[in-house]
Amino acid sequence: MARAGLLCLVLLALAVSAQALTPSHHLTASDVARLEARLGQPFTDLQSAYFSIVGLSKLGVTVADADDACRFLTSNLDPTNIESLFFAAESSQALSGCEIPVSNETRDLLLAAVSEDSTVSQIYQAVGALSALGLPLASQEVVSALSARITKEDSVLGIINALQTAARLSQQAELGSILEEIEDLAARLDDLGGLFLQFEEGLEATALFVSSAYALSDHMDMEPPLKEDQVIQLVNSIFSKKSWDSLSEAFSVACAAAALSNNRFHVPVIVSAQGPATVSHSQPVLQLQVTDVLCQPLVSASVLVESASSVASKSVILSKAPFALRDGVFELNFMDSQPASGYYQFAVAVTGDSRLIANHVELKVKVSTEVAITNMDLSVVDKDQSIGTKTTRVDYPSKAKNSFIADSHQNFAMSFQLVDVNTGVELTPHQVFVRLHNQKTGQEVVFVAEPDNKNVYKFELDTAERKSEFDSMSGTYALYLMVGDATLQNPILWNVADVVLRFLEEEAPATIQPKTLYVPKPEIKHLFREPEKRPPTVVSNTFTALVLSPFLLLLILWFKLGANIANLSLSPSTVLFHLGHAAMLGLMYVYWTHLDMFQTLKYLAIIGSLTFLAGNRMLAQKAVKRVEGK
Repeated sequence: MARAGLLCLVLLALAVSAQALTPSHHLTASDVARLEARLGQPFTDLQSAYFSIVGLSKLGVTVADADDACRFLTSNLDPTNIESLFFAAESSQALSGCEIPVSNETRDLLLAAVSEDSTVSQIYQAVGALSALGLPLASQEVVSALSARITKEDSVLGIINALQTAARLSQQAELGSILEEIEDLAARLDDLGGLFLQFEEGLEATALFVSSAYALSDHMDMEPPLKEDQVIQLVNSIFSKKSWDSLSEAFSVACAAAALSNNRFHVPVIVSAQGPATVSHSQPVLQLQVTDVLCQPLVSASVLVESASSVASKSVILSKAPFALRDGVFELNFMDSQPASGYYQFAVAVTGDSRLIANHVELKVKVSTEVAITNMDLSVVDKDQSIGTKTTRVDYPSKAKNSFIADSHQNFAMSFQLVDVNTGVELTPHQVFVRLHNQKTGQEVVFVAEPDNKNVYKFELDTAERKSEFDSMSGTYALYLMVGDATLQNPILWNVADVVLRFLEEEAPATIQPKTLYVPKPEIKHLFREPEKRPPTVVSNTFTALVLSPFLLLLILWFKLGANIANLSLSPSTVLFHLGHAAMLGLMYVYWTHLDMFQTLKYLAIIGSLTFLAGNRMLAQKAVKRVEGK
């Protein structure tokens, strides 16, 4: 048993691994337009200008007025603030002819920020500003400062900033230790159901990690330590969100999309049908869109159908057939293979570039057709064969001229065939029904028509056996044939003929019951249990006397013992104590009749506190008097 269980687990793992993971989310053309609109909002400060200008440049778009944007950068620049210098310098790089003035004090400020005493974010902004302004810097010193700060901060965003910084340094510097941080960060990603990878910090951190990892890998010409499935899971995570909460989030998505669509190592492929994945004799061409995650067509790629097999029969219809590129869309005339109607599984391969990943995809394609009804024969068959059977043929879409009459001694029969209009091949759609509709009462009875081994559909109605389904309701019924299937372009509802059904009169119901559920239901009357009889008055009075007898006994005993109230003082504490004690007894009665537990506890806390203080004071006074008396 243990070996069998282990074998099942191994087979399951092999089956899962055999199913190549493909991107389930990407940016469509409308998503890209919405992202551009989000990034194209008016500037409010230098940070928003940086997100808009640089973010649009990642999408291959420039701002509407570059000169006005440059004036905004220079007018809002604070030369004594590193963050302000970073935003202005980076933004100016995306604008043609925009220069940021640099003084010696600005250069010294930026160089001084590159130290172990600064945070990783400050080092990144200083290096970014120096690089954008074209100022020299010692790359190895930056690496040393970054390495020292990473050991102290060790946060996801901090390491991402370190990757972004290293991508701006000289290739001669020792950047290997920074590149290794990509693998460490990848180990921190959370796997969500095998489809998504993301950081706990959210979408922005995940997208910036992707863009910075590929930026540094391209800069060092070394493939990032990311597996193909990890890249696809990151793609699903980043592009599953179609609306962005902030400008910075939209900026990070634009950076990730640009990195994934243009790098030296991994370019995920998006293969989708243009419109519905359906072909027919009237529309024989299957059209595929092959794009990157930015919805840009991969026109240099080659698309090949490795195999196209029927889902029902598993037989291969087509193999090793190339798609032709036309106006950015890959086309294949699948109907040249003369497939029968139904569903087909396509295995498509996209080649032509070693960087392509997720380039083996499977698509389900539907082949649609039109159905025709032939050899429709109607007849009334006598059960004892005493009368010869007369068959009437009806051509679609006409209706039989005469009605057919059947009583309890006869059966009504119908036979027909369904064929493909284009090929003449016999069809067996999923849904073939015969409906009988009583136009007078609105009653409907539906039967399923089944084909025989020669694919001839036959339906026979035995009025005697089926009388319960009609409620023995005689009358004229309209006979309809209904044919439907997901692969049919022309589902059919055909009024074939009128059939008069006659049941025995004694079996017919007295009144015609409407066939509807929406009628008032009989009123449900509940019978509650009658209250039990009260006990006799004598019993009640006797029980009350027994309850009060201990109190009477107490008074008698007090009288015999000589109890008196001579020593009862009338001081305020004594009076308050006895009143409080009486109030608590009264509260118990009120709790029984009116209050709930929480209300009672609230009042008891107030009365009990006063009674406790008064009793304590009363006992203290008695103790003093007793001492004085001695």
